[in-house]
Amino acid sequence: QVQLIESGGGLVQSGGSLRLSCAASGRTFSDYAMGWFRQAPGKEREFVAAITWTAGVTTYADSVKGRFTISRNNAKNTVSLQMNNLKPEDTAIYYCAVKTSKTIAGLSSTGAYGSWGQGTQVTVSS
Repeated sequence: QVQLIESGGGLVQSGGSLRLSCAASGRTFSDYAMGWFRQAPGKEREFVAAITWTAGVTTYADSVKGRFTISRNNAKNTVSLQMNNLKPEDTAIYYCAVKTSKTIAGLSSTGAYGSWGQGTQVTVSS
């Protein structure tokens, strides 16, 4: 049973920073990409960033490029999302997820991920 636990959310002013972490357990995660997604009230869940577990390939949504950085610690089975220069439109529940297959195809697709955390709230005030 895969378990993903996010932490690090909170309330921050516009222009501020937060660092989200996701601790993964339950099986071996080598060769499986992990991603961060977010869902704002009344909106669809959307892709934020993803990283392959061993190759370190990263990809980002255009809306967060240059502001967010995804990283991973293979030894600790954790994935982090450093979020800088936050904007009110970044307000959402942020989820981490594990991709179901070892391929890197579909890194930005919610359907490609099979295990999800419970989410952590990020609120950016203007």
